[in-house]
Amino acid sequence: MHFSLLAAALAVAPALVSAKGTLGFALGTKNADGTCKAQSDYEADFDAIADASGSKLVRGYSASDCNAAQYILPAAKSKGFQVVLGIWPDVQKSFDDDRNIIAKYAPQYKDQVYAITVGSETLYRGNFTGDQLVDKINIVKKAVPGFKVGTADSWNKYDDGTADALIRSKPDILFVNAFGFWQGQKIENATHQYFDDLNRAYQHIENVAGADHGIELWNGETGWPTDGGSDFKDAKAGTDNAKAYYAGVCSLIDWGYNAFYFEAFDEPWKPASIGDGGLAADETHWGAMTADRKTKFSLQC
Repeated sequence: MHFSLLAAALAVAPALVSAKGTLGFALGTKNADGTCKAQSDYEADFDAIADASGSKLVRGYSASDCNAAQYILPAAKSKGFQVVLGIWPDVQKSFDDDRNIIAKYAPQYKDQVYAITVGSETLYRGNFTGDQLVDKINIVKKAVPGFKVGTADSWNKYDDGTADALIRSKPDILFVNAFGFWQGQKIENATHQYFDDLNRAYQHIENVAGADHGIELWNGETGWPTDGGSDFKDAKAGTDNAKAYYAGVCSLIDWGYNAFYFEAFDEPWKPASIGDGGLAADETHWGAMTADRKTKFSLQC
């Protein structure tokens, strides 16, 4: 189905759906107290995610942070999960450390590594140009052959031309991040905004790379903060709102598109940050589940 038809398609009877998409979850490397996760912690995470949602796919952001690749991959093997390993290329040390640990462990767990992302919203932050990011991706492909390699960035950087050099290079996989929440939308409008933003990004990718581009496309991040989180403009944190938004993500999955929900579990170890207008922002309540792995609402799509 052409992505630009998504909004209309969602109004059609679900009986016409031929195949569901895949749901994954963003997953951190630290326990609730800020200590690094061990293999047993990841295994407990995987059990909770699979039991609550049926999903068996997670993505991370830095494979060397807390030696994540060393512990998450054997956990994934033991629990039948796959992992998108992340490389944080913003500084040379993290780029080198992540690339090296992936090169060490990924070949040992080929069935568990779904893909590798080089960077998360680096174009959005202005850390690299599209051409520079392509160079980074090619370095990783050479260091770790035989795996899908791409990147993740904000929907508007795909839509406004910033990512055109990246798109023309036709990486194996691209993750498009889109949040109705960060568009400051009331919950009543948030899902529509979410779909529209994804549509614009996907359509621009097709326009630049061609309809038969062969790039695997995912919604790389979307989510909504629950009770205890911070508001953003007209977007109000709250568990009821998160539940309603999650239902929209499930609609996307039902129509055959792939998405990662941000995030699996609350992360209470995160420090307070400064949000819009200089106000304190709480980023510890974005989990679909609590830090002790209890669901806040049904996660079955």
